Amino acid sequence: MKSGALVTGFAVLGLVTSLVGLSVLGAAEPEEDVVEPVGLVTELSPGQIPPEYVTWIEQAGGLCPEVSAPLVAAQIEAESGWDPTAVSHANAQGLSQFIPGTWATWGVDAAGKDGSAEPDGVADPFTPGDAIMTQARYDCYLADTIRDMGIEGDLTRLMLAGYNAGPGAVQQSGGVPGIPETQGYVTKIISLMSKFTGNSGGGGGGGGGDETAVDDDSFGGRVVAGAKKWLGTPYSWGGGGPEGPGRGFAQGANTVGFDCSSLVQNAVYHASGGATLLPRVSQVQVTVGEPVSREDIRPGDVVGFQLGSSYDHIGIYIGQGQFIHSPKTGDVVKISNLDEPYYAGKPQQIRRFG
Repeated sequence: MKSGALVTGFAVLGLVTSLVGLSVLGAAEPEEDVVEPVGLVTELSPGQIPPEYVTWIEQAGGLCPEVSAPLVAAQIEAESGWDPTAVSHANAQGLSQFIPGTWATWGVDAAGKDGSAEPDGVADPFTPGDAIMTQARYDCYLADTIRDMGIEGDLTRLMLAGYNAGPGAVQQSGGVPGIPETQGYVTKIISLMSKFTGNSGGGGGGGGGDETAVDDDSFGGRVVAGAKKWLGTPYSWGGGGPEGPGRGFAQGANTVGFDCSSLVQNAVYHASGGATLLPRVSQVQVTVGEPVSREDIRPGDVVGFQLGSSYDHIGIYIGQGQFIHSPKTGDVVKISNLDEPYYAGKPQQIRRFG
């Protein structure tokens, strides 16, 4: 967290956590209510995180829906490179790089200096457990604060911008500020998240079988694999993006997941190693990339469906006449067939991105 993220005069929200007995320095005590973690459970990629931090990062990834374990890990790598003794030129300290003024408000005593899971009575930015839980706690606060501002845009990106530049800068800009450092920070975290995300993020069956799997490491194969790992993830209108599932808005406001175009955006982004970021909405996604005929379709191609006057739905072809998509509110990411009457009768656009 750079010096621009200094928080002054904030009234600490009653952010509920599952950590009983945490002490917060320089801030009002959290409300009495204690609930189970509500964050999206996203499996961490094995071997990418120092083992002594895994439990803390998994716990931090459950504090709120907007903060996943891979996001916490990506922030730490970007902030300190996993060095718990790191101190920046702006005096940002520890794994999560809190400056003293921000730490005084948000610092959490979650662990002992010896690495134990028992609080030792001191909230210390150089104690990894304290730093990790404080980082997630502050992220959750930023997500809540920025959501209340009513700013349009991906909440995860806005939250990360707030972590780097402060929520006031996000509010003033009406989005991610045009500060080169902040824009680079947000992009770096989003790109790093794929490194720390495991192979099974969705949970739950989507109706497909192993016969549709693509085992090669072609671009299309990676797109298919990237989409299939989210099978069973809830549909959330306006939710999700390249960083993973996210809370949507309107009818998606209470759901963490993907809509059709964000699932496609996520799969293509990670298949390309972060080089290709598609437009956010399906109506524009079908206008970019290489046009492909139905006769030449192959796994990893993107299929847009004209449901009304525009291409309001989109999915990813996975082979054998099947495609994976996030269909509608109340449904989940699943596999369907292009020959189903509902889809077969709709005009289609097929695009290839690698």
